[in-house]
Amino acid sequence: MSNGETSRFVRLHVELIMEVADARRLTGAAVDHISGDPSLPDEERRQSLETVREDPAEALAHLIDPFDLVTKVPGTELAQASWSSEELTDYDPDAEWDAAEWDLADDADGEG
Repeated sequence: MSNGETSRFVRLHVELIMEVADARRLTGAAVDHISGDPSLPDEERRQSLETVREDPAEALAHLIDPFDLVTKVPGTELAQASWSSEELTDYDPDAEWDAAEWDLADDADGEG
C-alpha cells in the first residue's frame, strides 16, 4: 500500500498434490460426509453424491475444507476461501521438483 499502511488481509496460497491410494475408501468417506450433512438440500445432496461417485478428485474436494486448515491460527479469522480439485493425468511423482512449474520461481530464485 502506498500510504505506508499494511493490509489486515493476507492471501495464503496453498497447493497440494495428493495420491489417491484407495479410491473406493475415499469415495465412501465422501459419500458418508455428504449423507451426514443436514445443511444440504435434497437436490444438492443427490447431485453431490452422483459427482463424488464418478470422480475421486470431486470426492477429495468434498472432504477438504480450507476453513479446517486455519481455524486454530491465533489472531486470525477466515474472510474468504475457495478451492478446487482436478485429476492430474500428466503428473510424474518421480520427476524432479521444479519451482517454476508451481509458479514459485521468484521465491526459489531469491533463496539461492
